Amino acid sequence: MPAGRSTFNKRQKEQARQQKQRDKAERRTQRKQDKPEELGEGTDEMRELQEHAEAQAALFRIGPARPGASDPADDSTGLDQ
Repeated sequence: MPAGRSTFNKRQKEQARQQKQRDKAERRTQRKQDKPEELGEGTDEMRELQEHAEAQAALFRIGPARPGASDPADDSTGLDQ
């Protein structure tokens, strides 16, 4: 007994639905793989900014170059903070 037109249409529709699900799952896994790389780039950028800020602070003797380090320029001002 041959399949009717509606059976063929249903099969095509179901195959399209399954393909969309596979594509969506692939995009989801791709985003998960890309996410750690973005975080890694952000930490490198933050490190560069921190180094630049430390260099600027050292040039102007604004404060300690690193957290917890003492700066002799702070002691010579004679101002209580």
